[in-house]
Amino acid sequence: MADDAGGRGGFRGGFGTGGRGRGRGRGRGRGRGRGARGGKSEDKEWVPVTKLGRLVKDMKIKTLEEIYLYSLPIKESEIIDFFLGSALKDEVLKIMPVQKQTRAGQRTRFKVTGRCGSVLVRLIPAPRGTGIVSAPVPKKLLMMAGIDDCYTSARGCTATLGNFAKATFDAISKTYSYLTPDLWKETVFTKSPYQEFTDHLAKTHTRVSVQRTQGALQAAS
Repeated sequence: MADDAGGRGGFRGGFGTGGRGRGRGRGRGRGRGRGARGGKSEDKEWVPVTKLGRLVKDMKIKTLEEIYLYSLPIKESEIIDFFLGSALKDEVLKIMPVQKQTRAGQRTRFKVTGRCGSVLVRLIPAPRGTGIVSAPVPKKLLMMAGIDDCYTSARGCTATLGNFAKATFDAISKTYSYLTPDLWKETVFTKSPYQEFTDHLAKTHTRVSVQRTQGALQAAS
């Protein structure tokens, strides 16, 4: 009796017969199996929702470059599939952190090189608090230019102080070089696709036209 009661779970020390476990296992297995029988849904024809999608499907915009030229937001993934299609491939990317600042927190700008005669002077950004690590002649020029932290390296006949100073000045001048607006390349501004194809969008991209296309697709399917 005690054995039967313990086997049935009558006492706390009983382990049970395992009948309930079988029932639960079968129920879970059947549920998962039924869900897996559904299969993938069939591919439906793309019905654009945005103005950009309508222009792309109607072949008014033929390349992605036209979209990027006017910085038009792409809100439909089908636009990318329309242009690229089978050219898309899944690749494994190797992402690694890149240090853009020194350990002291000062951002490294760039390295410049100046030349005069046989002398080649290179200026390298240094962490904050390093000071100017240089020979006496370039050090004076760097201090006058307002540079506080900098490494320098020189090659050639640095005994010729004139060339040494001119090479340092050439390197310093490159740190202040930038393109002014008068040196910018001239750009010819054209109308955006939304302005160029306004009449086409007025006819096609409306609620009535979208509902008609959706209804036709549903009737065909």
